[in-house]
Amino acid sequence: MGAELLRLLLVHPRVTLTGVTSERLAGQSLGSLYPHLRGLSELTFHDLDAEWLAGACDVAFLALPHMESQKAVPVLRKRGQKVIDLSADYRLHDAADYMTWYKTPHVDPAGLAEAVYGLPELHRKAIAAASLVASPGCYAVGAILATAPLLKNGLARLEGIVVDGKSGVSGAGAQGRKVDPMYLYTEANENVQAYSIGGVHRHTAEIEQELSALAGETVRVSFTPHLLPLTRGLFTTASVLLATPLGTAELVDVYREFYAGEPFVRVLGESERPTTRSVVGSNYCDVTVVADPRTGRAVCVSAIDNLGKGGSANGVQNLNVLFGWHERTGLEAPPVYP
Repeated sequence: MGAELLRLLLVHPRVTLTGVTSERLAGQSLGSLYPHLRGLSELTFHDLDAEWLAGACDVAFLALPHMESQKAVPVLRKRGQKVIDLSADYRLHDAADYMTWYKTPHVDPAGLAEAVYGLPELHRKAIAAASLVASPGCYAVGAILATAPLLKNGLARLEGIVVDGKSGVSGAGAQGRKVDPMYLYTEANENVQAYSIGGVHRHTAEIEQELSALAGETVRVSFTPHLLPLTRGLFTTASVLLATPLGTAELVDVYREFYAGEPFVRVLGESERPTTRSVVGSNYCDVTVVADPRTGRAVCVSAIDNLGKGGSANGVQNLNVLFGWHERTGLEAPPVYP
């Protein structure tokens, strides 16, 4: 996530990168660690010192392991810095929910209560006024954008929502720790596997939090993530019981109206289907919906890049909203093909 963020920020026309930090890599140059960034910056990695960071920038991005951002954020905010956090530390509004899902107390409950969930399609106005933005998890983005129009418009029954998410292996990050064997090439290649079965994946909490806010009452979902033999990309299929029988054309019209004017959500027509190949390397979310009259359900489908709209590119979109810049600034490049 951090490497993808650097790729985007180094060519952003309104941004000057003033420092990069790493506990493991202090003293190493950016170009030597990430050869694809050679020649774009002469910076070297600095130890993570929140006081130093607060004096070095106007806004700080944090791409830290979970439970680490909450140690740095209070220092940065006390010094008046804006923060965009790509970790999960500030995504849940309630400290009790954080304890439930992350099995540890949150050390900055005040910041948790004030943080804005960083999905511009839902919270643009709040993000613009925020000092702390919590960028969503990748699975959560795919699930929320796939189903939000139905929940917001009262077209969904709130029981029995099933979400299936499939991600590329880069979602595991590239940290200096023992890697779960399922992310190894020999295990992931030519293989598809489910994990965190039974609603225990932590992104479930974000999905339920945001869909409940849209619906105006508590929503529970059955969410199962899967690992695909892809480097990048995330594909979501959600099955939602309809409160009112509607056909595919009517449902697509609802989605088009809901996402009208959104710069990064592309609602596909009745004969089109999202694919991960069509969004890789971008901040786009391709989405569509199909009626299943036999079961009275809507099948909602979305495709994103897990490091793009599901991570760092969405963080840059939040940056643009935060500073009042056009949201496409620094994100104009189309997806990579082939």
